[in-house]
Amino acid sequence: MLELGGIIILGILAQWVAWKFKIPAILPLILIGLFVGPISTLFTYDGSKWIEPIWNGEVGIFPGERLFNFVSLAIGIILFEGGLTLRFSEIKNVGPVITKLIIVGSLVTFFGAGAAAYYIFDLSLRISFLFSALIIVTGPTVITPILRNIPLKKDISTILKWEGILIDPIGALVAVLVFEFISVDAGSEFTLTALEEFGKIVLFGFTFGFTFAHALALCIKRKVIPHYLLNVFTLASVLGVFILSDLFAHESGLLSVVVMGMVMGNMKLPNLKELLYFKESLSVLLISLLFILLSANIEIQDLYLVYTWKAVLLFAIVVFVLRPIGVFLSSKGSGLKFNEKLFVSWVGPRGIVAAGIASLFGLKLVDEGVAGAEYITPLVFMIVLGTVLLNATTARLFAKIVGVFLTESKGIVIIGASKASRIIAEYLMKGGRHVVLVDSNSVNIEKAKERGLEAIEDSIYSDSLMNNIELNDVGYLMALTGNGDINQYAINRFKDIFGENGAFRLITPDEMKDPQSSPEGGLFSPTDDFIRLTEVARAHPTIQEVNIDSKEMFEKLIESTRADKNSIPIFLKKESGELEILKSNIDDLEVDSYVDTKLVYLGKPFDPEKMPVKEKLVIEEPEA
Repeated sequence: MLELGGIIILGILAQWVAWKFKIPAILPLILIGLFVGPISTLFTYDGSKWIEPIWNGEVGIFPGERLFNFVSLAIGIILFEGGLTLRFSEIKNVGPVITKLIIVGSLVTFFGAGAAAYYIFDLSLRISFLFSALIIVTGPTVITPILRNIPLKKDISTILKWEGILIDPIGALVAVLVFEFISVDAGSEFTLTALEEFGKIVLFGFTFGFTFAHALALCIKRKVIPHYLLNVFTLASVLGVFILSDLFAHESGLLSVVVMGMVMGNMKLPNLKELLYFKESLSVLLISLLFILLSANIEIQDLYLVYTWKAVLLFAIVVFVLRPIGVFLSSKGSGLKFNEKLFVSWVGPRGIVAAGIASLFGLKLVDEGVAGAEYITPLVFMIVLGTVLLNATTARLFAKIVGVFLTESKGIVIIGASKASRIIAEYLMKGGRHVVLVDSNSVNIEKAKERGLEAIEDSIYSDSLMNNIELNDVGYLMALTGNGDINQYAINRFKDIFGENGAFRLITPDEMKDPQSSPEGGLFSPTDDFIRLTEVARAHPTIQEVNIDSKEMFEKLIESTRADKNSIPIFLKKESGELEILKSNIDDLEVDSYVDTKLVYLGKPFDPEKMPVKEKLVIEEPEA
């Protein structure tokens, strides 16, 4: 009981340390597992481990093959959760570079690392290519903490983010297929019978996964399952499919749950987000337990297998040769610059799926007596720990060296995707700014995407926004929702993350009553709240630019727009094209010169008889 309780406590503590110091959780988890496992034998008087995962006749947590069973089921749940996150529509939308990186990069790693392991460690072809299949997988759980605090161009962040998200379940599927191809006839040459067995595994894996995904989805849609049982019923279903598939075709369980997750993730299920949140929480607990157990289960002699120059050479080939080859081949003909390709080549940490599946397959193949199987787990752990340590400690410095580190963050996040927000966002986008709309209203998000805008359907109360590395180049925050409390909450929570250059919000109706005491960070004018903004956007969905040649003219225009119910001033556009966000307190505006500047406002064009309007840029949203 002490050991089991200790693993849970140490696992959650490792997760907290990872969150606190912004490092991948897999790093402290594996290090703790190694410390209480094989490394602890160097300190104990009888050479025993502080935590022994398998019962050895005297001590241990799991008797017999129970550790294998627990690891199999836990990995199955983790892979199902990974499958749920894969959207086939996203693969089409992420661009050719990411698609080619997943295909070409994976092939380069698979064949290159397999050949390297074969020649360097003199392993069999089966074991060598199982190793290479396992290290294909990167993963968002390791990429995100490493890049979270490195300001990069959106193109680079997007490539690394989506590579991790998409290759996670795809790489797991490849690894499962390779393992099952090995396991059908381990220890002898492939025969027709072995190929038939492999065909059975693939057939039952895909059939059970596809069939039960649709069956469970139908139950959810028809509300056969009560809401309070939905999460645990889904968990039981996943475990049931895993076991049932395994009974029909040995080792097909993992394949079936990966397919089941992928199929369900691409359906329009009403409660999919709740399932994802539940599975994510469960995965955190399982990952915490798994990696301490699996690391502790490694023997000290297994560590000595990779304590050699051969391991260093293999690591160098995988990281410094194969990764750059894959990236440069995948990005050929793209808009990425040479230094950007170098940075993407440098960042490729392997993650939780690789280490988890490697441990499971290693345990099974060693138990079956497959020659060289004892190398699988320590070699993959060496690649995982090495790449995570390398990238976590050097990614920021390398970004500065190759010149992809942004010294100034000019991207803009707009909280709220109403009609007015969409008009303003489109104006900014056409001006070359990276702008992102955030809203929990799916209708608003859909309308924004129809206009070609980048939009995220999410709540500002969740943590996912802070972990989105595609927002690393954001330095301005504008809260434009109709709720004053939400706007203020967004400012308080995200000011230090997204508002390093400025965090602004709409004024409230109460603040409009006293225009002379405008709040710090108030937007546009002391006479325009969300209601006014919405009314003007509905009546006149256009953005106008008016030439200015002096401060006096600017102040006169500001007074005119504030007095006019058909217009709201929003930006001051400088000669260079740089925009200054207008604040409700005009005295807070700092401008060196008003020569050749323009007032940008939302609303009805001024009467040319009264105001000097020359060039006009019109951004218009059609009526719904």
